[in-house]
Amino acid sequence: MKILVVEDETDLNHIIAKHLQAEGYIVDSCFNGNDAVYYITEESYDAILLDAMLPGKDGFEVLKEIRSQKIETPVMFLTARDQTEDIVTGLDFGADDYVVKPFSFEEVLARLRVIIKRSPQEHGTTYECADLLIDTDKKSVTRAGTDIELSPKEYAILEYMVRNKNIALSRLQIESNAWGLDFEGESNIIDVYIRYLRKKIDDDFDVKLIQTVRGIGYMLTEPD
Repeated sequence: MKILVVEDETDLNHIIAKHLQAEGYIVDSCFNGNDAVYYITEESYDAILLDAMLPGKDGFEVLKEIRSQKIETPVMFLTARDQTEDIVTGLDFGADDYVVKPFSFEEVLARLRVIIKRSPQEHGTTYECADLLIDTDKKSVTRAGTDIELSPKEYAILEYMVRNKNIALSRLQIESNAWGLDFEGESNIIDVYIRYLRKKIDDDFDVKLIQTVRGIGYMLTEPD
């Protein structure tokens, strides 16, 4: 499951992202309303956590704009704006939930599960890249019909890569999604895990899906 966190307070944004990643979510973050619209229109998310008070477009404008474009991704406001008229505005514009700061992460996570569960999933729960198939509900991976056993971190990295197939991903992008934004591990940790994945995903097959992108990082490539 992939979540977008839109929050202009950098520390809070990172904290929210860290909690979500600990629950197994893949997280993108942005810090203003204009970037939020760009992310939402260019990428597919399972849910959006949205502050109301943002630089550029505020959260209400963001929500109104994406709903006008028929983007029905579940949206939960996380905001300090606690007046009844603000809550009504958010819900009238198409928010699925509205949580006032300060909030408990346990409550946010519970509410997040609810809005995701009741939302129709346009992209389903499976991702494909050539003969590689990932079921995000079952956390299962097969290639050419053969089951592949992965560790939780291997799976997290591979799911992130398949969601962004044919896009070059930096080591930092992969690391922050698999471990969190403040992870301070070995500098070659991603190279190590990519080596593990190649052994399981590519070594027994003629077509190699995991490619090195010199000067950037790695990419899961679907052959023509």
